[in-house]
Parts: sequence; structure tokens; C-alpha cells
Amino acid sequence: MSMNQSVLICDQVNPVLNEILEKNGLQITYEPEITPDQILEKIENFEVIIVRSRTKITKDMIEKANKCQIIARVGVGLDNIDQTTAKEKNIRVINAVEGAMNAVAELVLGLMLSLAREIPRADREVRNGNWIKKELMGTELRGKYLGIVGLGNIGKRLGRLARALNMNIIGYDVVPIDEEFSSEVGLMKADLGTLLASSDYVSLHVPLLDSTKHLINAEKMSTMKNTSRIINTSRGGVIDEEALYEFLKDGKLGGAALDVFEVEPATSNKLASLPNFISTPHMGAQTKEAQSLAANVIAEKIIQILRGVT
Repeated sequence: MSMNQSVLICDQVNPVLNEILEKNGLQITYEPEITPDQILEKIENFEVIIVRSRTKITKDMIEKANKCQIIARVGVGLDNIDQTTAKEKNIRVINAVEGAMNAVAELVLGLMLSLAREIPRADREVRNGNWIKKELMGTELRGKYLGIVGLGNIGKRLGRLARALNMNIIGYDVVPIDEEFSSEVGLMKADLGTLLASSDYVSLHVPLLDSTKHLINAEKMSTMKNTSRIINTSRGGVIDEEALYEFLKDGKLGGAALDVFEVEPATSNKLASLPNFISTPHMGAQTKEAQSLAANVIAEKIIQILRGVT
């Protein structure tokens, strides 16, 4: 069955998304650099709005979106979409967590290894002509305790990868944890306080909600070992960055790696001045494979909804 609804794509996406939707008769308007003012001006003309993390779909926009049936996020987090207003207008809000699952988990592993072996520093010093081998006494991941906060798709994928490296996995979630997964990786379930106090590495995989804003604050950091390292690839607001800066600066934490920040782009964040800190530019899902999979997943979900299948 062919469809003729109009779709506004507001961010750069894998071309396969456009191709699948066009093959099914949807009319695509592709504006990857569109501004908020331009969205406000045009949004009333579209049944489907597609975004990634760059574009925020606000209350004002949604209130003007009188034809809109679907707002789709090609990725995981939905905090850039006003879901309350969308629900009031009976607009479906969907995402593609399946696409980012492996890419984000692999990035976490890369950041853990970078912290453990000081890889960014080693590279930087060699480029500057300094052979500092004796200063780079690292640690191995094998046998260390990894605390995973949030055991959804990404958290579970990370747990499996880390277990393959013979790490010990501690898990915390506010919802029941998959028992099959728990058995598979030998998961030690714990409350958040116990996890933080026991872990050598802590990786955060929770959405940004009122209940998770600054979930990891100064009080929580004070319960962690001074050798512990934090990795955040979820959402910036989950960590109190001011507190993190002080704890890293004073040697009360061993290190941290953030792919996400409270304010992005984080081009002038003072955390970057610290030697025990690593930053990446919100690139967790930025792989060819992840973007292709996410595009396919979102396209299929949109088609199914418009056909009335789901």
C-alpha cells in the first residue's frame, strides 16, 4: 500500500532512511541544517518529523504541528522532544535504541581502556616528541569491577562485552533486571550506593529525567573509591559536572570520560583542563553500522504506524 504523507527530516541521517520512506510513497523534505525558527514556520505541513540529537522539538513547535502523527528520534534519548505536549496531541514519539546499542557499548569499552592505559596522553606526548613510557604504568580491565547503572539494551550489551574481558559486573536499575542476562554474565545486583562504593568503573545508561538529574552528585561521588573512574555516554545532566571537576582535581576520583555534557557543544568545559579526564563529542552512536541500523529501524516503525499495524 502506497502512502503520501509528508516527512520533515531535521538532521543529517543515513540515506537509507530517505530511500525506504520514498519507496513507500512518502514525500521527503530533507533539511539537516534547519533552524528552530524555520521548524516553527514549516512544521504544520508535515505528518512526520524526524530528528537526531541536534534538533529540539519544543512545546511551541508541537502546538503548531496540527497534521503531525509521528515524531521520530533516530537514536536513543528523547529528552530533546516535549513528550508531554506530544501525548496531549496524540502524536506518537518513537526512537531507535536498537541502532545505538552496540556502538555505544563499544565506545564505553574504548573509554575505559583509554582511562586505564592513558592512551590519549600517550599519543599526545609521542606526537610532541616525548617518550614517557616509564610514566605510563596502567592497569588492566581483567578482574576489575564494572558497575552498570541502567540495564536496558545498551547496559546489557556493555555487560556482555565486559564479561568477555573477565570483568566482574555489578548492576543497578529502578526496574526489574533481566534474569537471563543476570545469569549469563554472573551479575551482582546492588543498590546504587553499594554499586558506587564497590566499583572500579561506573558506566551510566539512564535517560535524563527529573529523577536522574544530577543522579551522580557530590554526595554520591564521596562514597566512591578515589581510584574509581566514571564513564557517561547517556545524557550530560545525569552527572553534576561541577562536583565531578572538584573530585577529579582533588584526586578523590581516579578519572572520568564523558561523551555527553550538560551544555553542548562542550568546547570550553573546564573539565578538559584536567589530566585525568577524557572527552568525546557525543559520538556514541556515530558509526556507519549504528546509523544504518537506526535508519532501518525508524523507517520500519514509521511505515508500520502509518499503515495502522502498530
